[in-house]
Parts: sequence; C-alpha cells; structure tokens
Amino acid sequence: MLRHKRKLRRRKNQRQSRLRSPSKKPRRKSKRKKRRKKQEKKEEKPKEEKKEEKKTETKPQAKESKSETKTDAKPAEDKKEKKATPAKKTAAEPASKGEEKVDVSRLLIKVGKIVSVKKHEGADTLYVEQIDLGEGANRTVVSGLVKFIPMEEMQNREVVVLCNLKAASMRGVKSEAMVLAASNTDHTQVELLTPPPGSKIGERVFVDGFPGEADAELNPKKKVWETVQPDFATNDECVACYKGSPFKTSSGIIKVKSIKSGSIK
Repeated sequence: MLRHKRKLRRRKNQRQSRLRSPSKKPRRKSKRKKRRKKQEKKEEKPKEEKKEEKKTETKPQAKESKSETKTDAKPAEDKKEKKATPAKKTAAEPASKGEEKVDVSRLLIKVGKIVSVKKHEGADTLYVEQIDLGEGANRTVVSGLVKFIPMEEMQNREVVVLCNLKAASMRGVKSEAMVLAASNTDHTQVELLTPPPGSKIGERVFVDGFPGEADAELNPKKKVWETVQPDFATNDECVACYKGSPFKTSSGIIKVKSIKSGSIK
C-alpha cells in the first residue's frame, strides 16, 4: 500500500511540475530537432561527396569524348586543306602569267656615233661625249674610260649605246645614256662594242629569240638592267652575246677587238 501511495504522489508531483513549467516540453522537442538535424547533415555529407565523385568521374569522360571528336575531325580538315591546295595553285598561275618578263627586249640598245669627246672637268677618269643616236639632237654621255681607251680612239667612233636608262648626274654632268664595253675578269682591259660595217646610226640592236618593245625608260626600282646585265658576255670568238645569242644589227654581229669570255656593261 505504501508503495502504491508513493507512486501516486510521484505522478502527482510530476504532473504539477509539468503544469508549472510548460517550457520544458518544447525544450526537449527542440533538442530532439537539433539532434535530428545534426544526423541529417551527417547523412547528407556523404551523399554530397558521392555526387562530387560522380561529377569528377563524368568530366574526364566528357573531355576524352571531346578530344576524340577533335582527333576525328582532324583528318577531315586535312582533306579539306588538301583539296584547297590545288585551288591555290590555280589562283597563282594567272598571277605568274601576268608578271612582266625581264630580258634583253626591255632594253633599248642603239647604234650611235661619238661626235665629240672631252675629259670631265671635275673627274680625271671620266670622258664627256656627245653621241649621235639618230634622234635629231645629240645625247650627253659620261663614261669612265679614260684609263683604258685613248681620246683619239673615241673620237668619231661608232659605238653601242644603252639608251633607256634613267638620266643620272655624274660629278655635276647629266649623263643621258651608257656606252657598252667589255672587260676581262681582272678589269685591267676594256674594249668598246663595235657595230658591224654598214650599221645605221640610231638603229636598234636585237638578239634572236627575244622579241618585244623596249621600255620608254627603265624604272630603277624594278632593277631590270641589274637583272639582265649578268647574262651579257663575249664568247670565245669575241662576239657580244646575251645568254649565248649574239647581239646583232641589220648588217651583222657585234664584236669586240680581242677580249674573250669577258663581261659587258
């Protein structure tokens, strides 16, 4: 009986205490909620880690697939490039056809006659000549031939003259053409190119196999003369040639006196 009464008293006390302090119940509930939240967070962390692992596994696969597609695309691009190359060649061919030819036909070389000659007042190695080229008025030409050819041999002599060079001042005297001469390898001997007898003053010198009209005036920037001149030379018979073909007038072949295999300029 006593035990039973004690139990009843305890229950009453507990009920009274609950009624007196109603905030205890929500506190217990809040603690439970906190515990549940903590457990849920703990459970969520491994899930998130698993998701990240899955993402990391999928990314390299995607990259590999992209790289495979790129490698697969390369041969196709190579084929396109191979197909495009012939088109470039065909586009370049008309450009090459349209380029200007550079040969002796661009040069205006004439037969002339030295009417008068004197030494240059400002240079001991230069002659100043007046040359008749059949143009009505003589041209003034400055030549560095004093050391090689006496003045007496220059006077009243028929020569071969390059006429379409741009005029240039030489020690204060404007030179309007250039007398062509051959020299040996040491440049110790120089001889003038001599037209064959019967050549007409002012007639154009030509080379077989190189037809065409000469430029009115050679453009120094295009360097036509500098390109063509290395192929000017005398052969073993002292004949002046361009690429092995002789220079000619209507009367025959142009020669020098004695220089063989010499350069001409």
